[in-house]
Formats: sequence, structure tokens, C-alpha cells
Amino acid sequence: MNGTAFQPTQMHSITGYRSPGRKLVWLVVMLVILVLLMVASLAIGARPVSVSDIAGALAGHAQSIGEAVVTMRIPRTVLGVLAGAALGLSGALMQGMTRNPLADPGIFGVNMGASLAVVIGVAWFGIVSSAAYIWTAIFGAGVTAVFVFLVGSLGRGGATPLKLTLAGAATSIAFASLVMAIVLPRGDIAGGIRAWQIGGIGGATFARILPVLPFLLAGLTLAMISARKLNALALGDELAAGLGENVAVGRGLAAVSAVLLCGATTAICGPIGFVGLVVPHICRLLIGVDHRWLLPFSALGGAALLLASDIAGRLAARPGEVDVGIVTALIGGPFFIWIVRRQQVREL
Repeated sequence: MNGTAFQPTQMHSITGYRSPGRKLVWLVVMLVILVLLMVASLAIGARPVSVSDIAGALAGHAQSIGEAVVTMRIPRTVLGVLAGAALGLSGALMQGMTRNPLADPGIFGVNMGASLAVVIGVAWFGIVSSAAYIWTAIFGAGVTAVFVFLVGSLGRGGATPLKLTLAGAATSIAFASLVMAIVLPRGDIAGGIRAWQIGGIGGATFARILPVLPFLLAGLTLAMISARKLNALALGDELAAGLGENVAVGRGLAAVSAVLLCGATTAICGPIGFVGLVVPHICRLLIGVDHRWLLPFSALGGAALLLASDIAGRLAARPGEVDVGIVTALIGGPFFIWIVRRQQVREL
């Protein structure tokens, strides 16, 4: 602009160019780590099991106690992969569409909005089906995302990263208080809601997982469609529009995808925080910020982080366990402070 043609090298500097060979190497490394964590998730718990028991259970046998234990852990591992991938991907989408390095479904209050909607549905409307939980959570996540963006857009400068973060944090605290106010008088649902509010993947079954798959698939599809548009948005709204991108459509696709992913995940796992904050930053260090690579890497990284956190929770309190939502908070809290101290909250 200003009479100077836009050069490809400018795009490379903005998208954090890394060579395709380096990206492929990290892709293989990430896949190997994820496979190893899946095996560890099947093997580690109150009762450790052997590799032969894992192989037997995966082959469809359940003749020994070890094989039966592995069979029970398979849905938990699958849910950990799906939920972690959805949260990592939604965090990358939120950071990309807002150009805010502090964006995360938990920090922006989206998870808590989905949680509040589910609690209201259970306490006041008696919802019980998986489909009702999912739709209610997605509705709550969507309304909260719009509310936080509108509040963060008030005043001078529009929706700055700092204002969005403060609006999200305040909304999350307010909604958490509302959840407690609704649950405390209801002894009949208080125990289950409190356990769900912590966030975890224990007790997973394929019957619980199957209803959420179409929503996660829709969110993943929209995310991949929005990847190029997010690269353009990284240049700034005016330049993105000058390059022929519809800024509103690009942000809308990313927003709908993020709401579907984190809303559906919250419905089945409860509000799990910080995965969407930590993972995209680590992935940018490895492969740059080209969203065509960053989004799938964030999904793989989110799955790996959630499984690793779940395994750590099982090891820390054997023969019991620490819920994965607590472990991710312990990891994400210091990471959040580190990002703030870097003083790079104005732009990605």
C-alpha cells in the first residue's frame, strides 16, 4: 500500500514462516507423542495393566481383569483426545479472530456461559438428554461470546485485547457466582453439578460421546475453512479487505466454530480451562502462525495436553484421581501470568 506492492516476504514475516520440512517433522513428533499418551492413558490408573492386556482389549477380548479394565478406559481416552483437540482448536480460533494472545474459552467466559446455561436447564427446565445438554451449552456459549465482545467493544478503541480479557474475566466470575446461587438450594442436583463443574473425563462412555461427534465435526470443518481467512485477518482488517477477504464472514466462521467446539465439549466434560490458552502459543513456537498449520497442530497439541493432564491426575492421587480440570488450571495459571508479563497483549 502507499504505492508499494505487497510482497510475499511480508506475508511470511507475518505468518511466522517455517519450512515445510520442519513442520512435517514436528507433525510426526506430535503424532508419536499423542499415540504414546493414548497407550499410557490405557495402561495407567488405580490398576496398572500390561501391553499384552492393552493389545487384547483393542482386539476385542475381555477375558482377563486387565483387558476388562482397558475396555473401560478406552472411552475415557477417546473423550480426552476429542475434548482436548476441541479446546486447543477453539483457543487458536479465538486468538486468531481477536488478535489477542490472552484469548481462551475459559478466560473469555465462554465455557462458564455454557456451564451456566446447562445448570439453568437442569435446575429450572429438567433437561436430561444428551442432545438437550449439548444444544443448551452451545446456546450459552454463543450468547456469552457475543456479550463479552459487545462489552469489550465499548468505549474508545473498540475491542482491544485488554478490554476483551477484562470483560471475559468479569463475566466468568459473575456466571460462576450465578451457578452457585442456583445450585446451593437444590440438594437434589448439587452433588452432580459440582462434580461436573470441576471439569473431567472420568466415567466416559461411547453412549455419551456419540451425540457430541456431529457438533465437533461441524466445528472442525468450519475451522479448517476459516484458516486462510484468519491469515488475512492477521494483517489487519483494512489490508485483509483490500486483499479481497470479507472480514465479517471470516470472523463469523471462526466464532461459530469456536462456540460449537467449546460448547459441545463443556456439555460432556464440564468447563475445562487453559487448554485453549497454552496449546496455540506452544504450537506457534514450533511451526509459526500460519493457521493452515496452526489449527490442526493446536488440535493435536490440545489432545496431548489433556491426556497428559489426565494421566498426571491419576498418578498424583492413586488409587484415586485429581480431575483434569484442576490439573490444567495448575498448568495454565502460571502460563497466563508469563504471557501477561511478556507485555504483548496488543497484538499477536
